[in-house]
Parts: sequence; structure tokens; C-alpha cells
Amino acid sequence: MNVVELILTVCLISNPSSCREERLRFENRSNLLNCMFLAPAEIAKWADQHPKLRVARWKCKFPSNEITL
Repeated sequence: MNVVELILTVCLISNPSSCREERLRFENRSNLLNCMFLAPAEIAKWADQHPKLRVARWKCKFPSNEITL
């Protein structure tokens, strides 16, 4: 199964300089352009579940094959 990542940069609403990355993985049904079209709805769902965080930016990419320990 091919996978695409939606990478969100999220910041605390109470402290906008405190930011981190969140990665959401999806089945790749087409290409990165498809991710770009579907992302706003997924971001809205994620934001509703995390009311103390604000999505500052986002991007789609194919995950790397790097293993992080």
C-alpha cells in the first residue's frame, strides 16, 4: 500500500511560538495533488479534536524510508 503524509505545523493558541509537527498518514489513492485537495477537510477534523492548537501551515509529501529510533 502506498502512503502519503499530511504534515501539519501546529502551535499552541496560548503560546504561538510553541509549535511542533503532527503527521497524518493516508492511503495514496492517486498523487500528492489529490492530498492537497483532500487536506482541508482532514485538517478541519483534526483541529476540531485539538481545540488548544492552531494549524499554522501544512504540506503533503511521500514519507521517507528513514527509520527513526
